[in-house]
Amino acid sequence: MDDVKISSNRSFGIVFFVVFLIIALFPLINDGNIRLWSLIVSLAFLALGLLNSKFLSPLNKIWFKFGLFLGKIISPMVMGLIFFFVVTPIGILMRILKKDLLNLKMNNNKSYWIEKREPKSKMKNQF
Repeated sequence: MDDVKISSNRSFGIVFFVVFLIIALFPLINDGNIRLWSLIVSLAFLALGLLNSKFLSPLNKIWFKFGLFLGKIISPMVMGLIFFFVVTPIGILMRILKKDLLNLKMNNNKSYWIEKREPKSKMKNQF
């Protein structure tokens, strides 16, 4: 984790300015009123972000640690879903079709070496 760098307070402030501005203006889509509290918070983040204020450092660190925490939880879940919904059905299908793509089944040959009769490609005109 030492090679991961926390973003600057300026970029953190500007990102949260945009997020709270979207929250403030979102009710306008349904002919609602602007959320004043969110507009005030967004302007505060903009001011602190443009000034590159030290007040944003603790919030930035908390947000960074929250991101690392989410990464530790979400990544294994996504990889598990990919495994169980993509890799496992393909493996089951290969067993049903009796395919042995990696030649892992036992056979009576003296060696598992596969003799190549001709080269698959020539090294002429590589580029």
